[in-house]
Amino acid sequence: MNIRHLLLSAAALLTLASCCHQPTVTEFTAASYNIRYANGGDSLRGDGWGRRCPVITQLIEYHDFDIFGTQEGLQVQLDDLQRALPQYAYIGVGRDDGHQAGEHSAIFYRTDLFEVVDSGDFWLSQTPDHPSIGWDACLPRICTWGHFRYRPTGFEFLFFNLHMDHIGKQARVESAKLVKAKMEELGRSLPAILTGDFNVDQRHDSYRELTADGRLNDSYEHCDLRFAPNGTFNAFNPNGFTTSRIDHIFVSPAFEVKSYGVLTDTYRTTDDEALMNDVRDCPTEIVIKDYRARTPSDHFPVKVELRFGK
Repeated sequence: MNIRHLLLSAAALLTLASCCHQPTVTEFTAASYNIRYANGGDSLRGDGWGRRCPVITQLIEYHDFDIFGTQEGLQVQLDDLQRALPQYAYIGVGRDDGHQAGEHSAIFYRTDLFEVVDSGDFWLSQTPDHPSIGWDACLPRICTWGHFRYRPTGFEFLFFNLHMDHIGKQARVESAKLVKAKMEELGRSLPAILTGDFNVDQRHDSYRELTADGRLNDSYEHCDLRFAPNGTFNAFNPNGFTTSRIDHIFVSPAFEVKSYGVLTDTYRTTDDEALMNDVRDCPTEIVIKDYRARTPSDHFPVKVELRFGK
């Protein structure tokens, strides 16, 4: 082998070594979705779970949620989602008894992308290890967490999902402190994602408690691309507008948030079978009826695209 070949071989080895030591980049999507608990009152108004569920599952698939936290889901609703989305599994228990009773804060994840290393649940109260109501809250509130491994790269992280109380102001602040303490306890070295319905917007004390020390970033404030035409609570009114965001995705600063979106998708139902009489400039072959715009839940979902590693 001549000198030229030796130099070329050495250069090839250096290139290979350099490639082998390049840090692995991990990218996936995460979301938060309050799916609204199933109840008869909503059904009477035309917003029942049976009508909404197919729209929600199609929305999740179309927008490519890889891992997402849900709030308010009852066991029957989680079962429906599981049947419609067989590529996902979920973790989480009911807040009333720690099994199946009551609303869940379940975390759904694509089984081809993630495996659960460890998981658990705790209540947002002074006695987090068993079903309980904390501080000035009016209902038991639960947080589900998972230690996940991203299969393609081996990247590990924590994912927390919760639903804070809608009445207790002290409870919301203390719940924020408790969640941060649990992050330290369960994996200080691991980056974390926190999703949920926090029942306060970006101007309140519990929000500041989560972000003030820099351990968590609001993905809305730290994203490369933002699509947020509305806030996140809609009260089943597709024509309402608010600047308040009460559904949040917080992430460790180690995550790069490539994009953030409040997904304001709506769907239509035929409440009046009569043809519209004021249609103009329309071919005669097209039939247009009176429809009503509806939202799949009384909250809009929030989705982010995350990157870890450069």
